[in-house]
Amino acid sequence: MTPPSETPGRNTGRNTGRGTGRKKGSGKGRDTGRDTGGDTGSRPKALIVGAGIGGLTLAVALRKVGVDAEIYERASELRAAGSGLSVMTNALTALDSLGIDLGLDKRGQAVTSFTMKTARGRLIKEEPLVKVADEIGVPCVCLSRTDLQHALLDALGDTPITLGATATGVETDDSGAVVHFADGTSARGDVVVGADGFNSVVRRQFTGPDEPAEDSGYISWLGIVPFTHRRLPPGAVAHYWGKGSGFGLIDIGHGRFYWWGTKNMPEQRSHNWPGGKDEVLRAYSGWAEEVREVIQATPEEDIIGVPSRDRAFLESWGEGPVTLLGDAAHPMLTCIGQGAAMAMEDAVVLARTLRGATDLSGALRTYEDLRRERTRMMVVASRKVSDRWHMESRIGRLRRNTALRLARHADLMAVQRAALVFPDPDAA
Repeated sequence: MTPPSETPGRNTGRNTGRGTGRKKGSGKGRDTGRDTGGDTGSRPKALIVGAGIGGLTLAVALRKVGVDAEIYERASELRAAGSGLSVMTNALTALDSLGIDLGLDKRGQAVTSFTMKTARGRLIKEEPLVKVADEIGVPCVCLSRTDLQHALLDALGDTPITLGATATGVETDDSGAVVHFADGTSARGDVVVGADGFNSVVRRQFTGPDEPAEDSGYISWLGIVPFTHRRLPPGAVAHYWGKGSGFGLIDIGHGRFYWWGTKNMPEQRSHNWPGGKDEVLRAYSGWAEEVREVIQATPEEDIIGVPSRDRAFLESWGEGPVTLLGDAAHPMLTCIGQGAAMAMEDAVVLARTLRGATDLSGALRTYEDLRRERTRMMVVASRKVSDRWHMESRIGRLRRNTALRLARHADLMAVQRAALVFPDPDAA
């Protein structure tokens, strides 16, 4: 729903400490001279490489099913991107199953409308996302990535996080797996989960050198700013589409809006964008007034520019006691706002397949089988939507807008329902 929301961004300055003692080099399970034991009595231990949304959600989910977890993160402090994201109905269903409260009275905003518009603000279509969410009984929520990170950290309890731990490789044997780190230390667990994102070290270990990343052909600009506008009621999500470019305005609650902008741009320049608010303003000259005003209201230093990329879909996510989760397994373009949601779904399904398992490697393969087609569907859908909404051709754009205006409500409901219903294996 909210295009480029799941991309790395600015350091928020927030450490994981929060009174838990989590800091660089801390955490259980590492040893400078020998591997630590994976035997914790009858409870299996999972090593999670990566402390992003997927890794944090997985740690919470594993606690619920009696699996110990340790998180290893290469950054010296936990950072949340300076952007917002959508916790779609399917993702919120997954979080609710873990008892994670986003605390909407303090952070975030439930979506009340989702409109598609032309660059000048003319309505193309109101998507039935809210109706489907109401039908399911769980809203879609938009909030800052920082707020989501805080909610996940609050739910972690005493799960140890080791920061400044750059994984360099994984070895497996009959008793589990060992993760090696750049500083010469290592950690042993019964299973290893690579939740280390787009450039996953764990993925490369088990699938070989990465295929070249597939560039989308456009840059993504992101920002969060205090903002209100008469055309944007509380809970509004509005997408605007022009010639080879798009823009989104998303209410994330408490007087703040998250915005994204995309513009077709050669790969070399999008990967090396020098910055500049003036360029962003020029890109949206003549667009709807609320688009121009929210950019103008955003300090230049708070505007982030990132390339948009994905990778060819992986059929195999691991072997033995090792698997992948989230962007490490299935990176996708952000045009349908499901990247973080898929990571959260992965986490819940993985934990439930490990619950009570005696064959841990077999449980990981079951998890992969359960998740493969669902995530493939989202990767393919994100590419199709990306191509459709970044057309340069005037005739192509006219046909696209007309087709959306004439689309049957029942068909749009079916598309939204397929995405927003979490396929919970426990409910099957």
